[in-house]
Amino acid sequence: MRSLTGIAASSGIAVAKAYRLVEPELSSDKKNVEDAEMEIDRFRAAISKAIQELKQIRVKAQNELGEDKAAIFEAHLLVLSDPELLHPIEDMIKTEKINAEYALKNTADMFITLFEQMDNEYMKERAADIRDVTKRVLSHLLGAEIVNLSMISAEAIIVAEDLTPSDTAQLNRKYIKAFTTNVGGRTSHSAIMARSMEIPAVVGTKSATDEIHNGDIIIVDGLKGEVHINPTQEVIDQYKQEQIRYEAQKVQWAKLLNEKTVTSDGHHVELAANIGTPKDLEGVIKNGGEGIGLYRTEFLYMGRNELPSEEEQFESYKAVLEGMNGKPVVVRTLDIGGDKELPYLDLPKEMNPFLGFRAIRLCLEEQDIFRTQLRALLRASSFGNLKIMFPMIATLDEFRAAKAILVEEKQKLENEGVLVSEQIELGIMVEIPSTAVMADQFAKEVDFFSIGTNDLIQYTMAADRMNERVSYLYQPYSPAILRLVKMVIDAAHKEGKWAGMCGEMAGDETAIPLLLGLGLDEFSMSATSILKARSQILRLSKKKMEELAEKALQMSTTSQVIEAVKEITEK
Repeated sequence: MRSLTGIAASSGIAVAKAYRLVEPELSSDKKNVEDAEMEIDRFRAAISKAIQELKQIRVKAQNELGEDKAAIFEAHLLVLSDPELLHPIEDMIKTEKINAEYALKNTADMFITLFEQMDNEYMKERAADIRDVTKRVLSHLLGAEIVNLSMISAEAIIVAEDLTPSDTAQLNRKYIKAFTTNVGGRTSHSAIMARSMEIPAVVGTKSATDEIHNGDIIIVDGLKGEVHINPTQEVIDQYKQEQIRYEAQKVQWAKLLNEKTVTSDGHHVELAANIGTPKDLEGVIKNGGEGIGLYRTEFLYMGRNELPSEEEQFESYKAVLEGMNGKPVVVRTLDIGGDKELPYLDLPKEMNPFLGFRAIRLCLEEQDIFRTQLRALLRASSFGNLKIMFPMIATLDEFRAAKAILVEEKQKLENEGVLVSEQIELGIMVEIPSTAVMADQFAKEVDFFSIGTNDLIQYTMAADRMNERVSYLYQPYSPAILRLVKMVIDAAHKEGKWAGMCGEMAGDETAIPLLLGLGLDEFSMSATSILKARSQILRLSKKKMEELAEKALQMSTTSQVIEAVKEITEK
């Protein structure tokens, strides 16, 4: 038996035959054509076919995975209608009188290389989008058939270099038991979609496609991040028992649906969910969410050709507030820029958009956009328990400016006779180290903090979380990160305020004992992680976790912290 180690991207265990995803040969030499116009027509016909396919995939994703996952395919459709990509291809066919396949590949590769060299998450994802749609159009031009994963009709585990969003959306959960890839991380498209579909996944193995052959029996352990190739029957039997135990554990977790999240020594914390659209509410309720800790409003703005209207936003916010039936809903104002871009906003290209004109910085300058969103939120506030938070706050002046605009819009609405709640809490995302360091000053003016660990960790460690060469520095359990988190929580509590967390770390079973000990009040995570987290917290003693956290803060390495958590939680 051979084994591979990767990243545990989606929990669970699966045993099945390997289905090695082999991409069709989609290369084509440069050829001269006599009729350039006919070649352009052939190219446009291939684009049209690809658009029809993507629309079908988008509908399937909407129905099965939710609106925010389907937004990926809106981005793909925008690529296929982008004149900056299409016009150079057609111009190349016309002026050089060459075949469409070569013109498409040559132009797409130029864009892909350009985006990949920018070395940030958003541009890498755009490169992946272009690669995905280029493959689809090329397949139509060359008459090659792309494997339709939805047609697999026997139990299998997908083995691939990577899975594109359109690949993942086609997986039939009845037959696809898991997948493993050479590349990827916990925040990649395929990992996020695997968690939504609740199928085990191990990504970033580096060599799965080299080591695993079609038909090999493999085990994917999405709990430990391991893949075992052609194991003995004894090992298979062991894992099947582990699989049964895990499924039984999920049944036990389901019994906690309506329970409060209380530690063994009586301390209550709130388990909330991160959502992207009102359609995600079903998963929150199904998994016993005690609130919404992060409503990512940018999905309202993405996958479209114009800004959403005030009325459209109002209806979305109202639906979420009413759907949560009085439970708290924390709405993050527009967080565009960095890894998310709007094609209809003519924003300047930046060398490092993660540290550039984004989130609150954009909103304070583009006030028409910001004021429209705030009006919609304020109008919706009377329909539930609304809390508003501003993202990417670096200075107190930014918070004060954003709050002043909100107060102005509230006064305008009240003058118009619109009912606005008087109970709206106003907070900030803590995702910049300077904000964490100055948390004692912020805490005097905000109503709450929500710690965004995905960015806080990469900014603190100066390590792009999507760059595999420095991924070892993405360390959520680092004593440096824990100290920053403690500063934020302590500052909030000193002023009688609450502190939550909405990054990946909040649902991490190694981090949860530490965060509990540090005094975190609200843990916000993927809805599918809530019941597992609740089960874990019910077994933990707040007092003992405080002792653990105190020791961890004095440790010098991440590995020491991990070992300390294991020692206390595995007793």
